[in-house]
Amino acid sequence: MKPTILHPGITAMMNEQPKQQGISRRDLLASAGATAAGILLLNEVSAADNPAPHVGDRASSIKITGFKTYPVGSKTLLKIETNQQVFGWGEISQLPPTVSEPLMQSMFELLDGENPTRIEHLWQKLYRAHRDYRGGAFMLHTIAGIDMALWDITGKLHGVPVYRLMGGPTRDRIRVYPTPKAYKVPAGGPRPASGNPADIEPLVQAVKEARERVGKDGTVMFDAHCCLPPPMLIQFANAIEPYDVLWIEEPAVPGNIEVFKRIKQSVKVPLASGERDRTIWEVIPYLQERCIDIIQHDCAHGGGITQMKKVAVLAETYTVPLAPHSIASFIGIAASFHVTASIPLFLIHEYYSNDCGGTLKKSWEVDKNGDSSLPQGPGLGVEVDEAALAKMDPTKFKWPGQKNPDGSVADY
Repeated sequence: MKPTILHPGITAMMNEQPKQQGISRRDLLASAGATAAGILLLNEVSAADNPAPHVGDRASSIKITGFKTYPVGSKTLLKIETNQQVFGWGEISQLPPTVSEPLMQSMFELLDGENPTRIEHLWQKLYRAHRDYRGGAFMLHTIAGIDMALWDITGKLHGVPVYRLMGGPTRDRIRVYPTPKAYKVPAGGPRPASGNPADIEPLVQAVKEARERVGKDGTVMFDAHCCLPPPMLIQFANAIEPYDVLWIEEPAVPGNIEVFKRIKQSVKVPLASGERDRTIWEVIPYLQERCIDIIQHDCAHGGGITQMKKVAVLAETYTVPLAPHSIASFIGIAASFHVTASIPLFLIHEYYSNDCGGTLKKSWEVDKNGDSSLPQGPGLGVEVDEAALAKMDPTKFKWPGQKNPDGSVADY
């Protein structure tokens, strides 16, 4: 005969010495039996209302079964499907669809039949799948779209916004730009290596006018866009000090940390970069060498939500805030917003409304002060009109190609 196993609390109660006269062991057993019956009844009632077991079962049995891609200009919107009728959307940004679609087709070999809620595992599987492709821009842009879709699926599966899966929101709103009170001055194309007054003064004037327009309580930024060579950038940066610019963006082409160090030693204006530094391994030299004041990680360029969260934690250890770069559609913006909502060190978020020709419906609003509400609903919080998306005539991608005034190839 198998022994009866009682609840630990009941066992402890039975082992205690009775404090009152006249309470027998038989009375204790009867009381324990009633308590156990009550606990069992409570468990049966609460199990019916408790969603956790049901979610756990779905999460353990859900599998990736297929995908669809929809080219939209330089973007490819990606839908990942599962055997549980739960699907997720992502965006492969700034990559020609003629590249992203066949690359996605090939990489699906690594996803087919996998559990989409194993997001970190799948990110590592994709990133480390081939030693010669690891870290490339084409692969990371594609992984970013996949990663967004996996988080979207997982949020929908649990019925919560993605930021709830990352510890919940740390803020109630997200400050964005451009707005009437936050403006970024563009560089306007390639510039000479060492500027004459005629080269520098128009840029300085543009910064001055922006400061006058937004006022002392507004924000001015300058986007060097890697097209001001270091000698001219140093001249320019020193000339705009009186206008209290929040940052100079992309002061140099990524790849040589010594150039960033030289610029940082020569100017006082804060420097920002990161939209083309796609992983924690590419970001860490800027932090270790103290040559960047603000990290502009791009969720759609740098491996998606999973990698962006890690970049934010890494930057936090150096007390460097994130000011996310974003030229994505509402899908990519939503992914970036969810990370931004969950991190402590944040400055301002780039934001251009892009609904891909009316095919995307967002779940947030930007108010007159330039503050966005957090995405709502389960997953990313973006609804997709798939039928309308399928009818769109995709714009053919064109390589930019920039030249210096003398005809030589230029950075931009």
